Amino acid sequence: MQIQGPTKSFSLAAIAALLIGAGAYGIGLFNAPMELNEKGYYLITLLYGLFSMVSLQKTIRDKAEGIATSALYGILSWGSSAIAIAMLVIGLINADLLLSEKGFFGMAYTLALFAAVTVQKNVRDIQALAEQDTTEVNLSKAATISE
Repeated sequence: MQIQGPTKSFSLAAIAALLIGAGAYGIGLFNAPMELNEKGYYLITLLYGLFSMVSLQKTIRDKAEGIATSALYGILSWGSSAIAIAMLVIGLINADLLLSEKGFFGMAYTLALFAAVTVQKNVRDIQALAEQDTTEVNLSKAATISE
């Protein structure tokens, strides 16, 4: 099976989206009229969300590629991702912010999470492509030697 890696422009767009989403969220958080403990809550929610979504994507990809994964870890990844999103939603519902500010945080969070999953997928695709190329080169060398 021929594996097609992501294009450079797609990889760069995914990294840019991750930086824009996380950066906008961070700038909005820095400028938000809330106490430091609230800002810490929202920062940890972003970091937890990014980690849990990358972990979930890795678990799904491992399972699709036939790499042994623990069912418990898969459940924890799904649960962790849901908890991270729920933490943001519950926090924003209860926040003393304008509706436009809540929407901004929600959209920046969504962009950052989606981009993190895309960047992680691109990394795995590039890694799989490199492994395929190495295997093809080794097979080609073996065929040349046997002739």
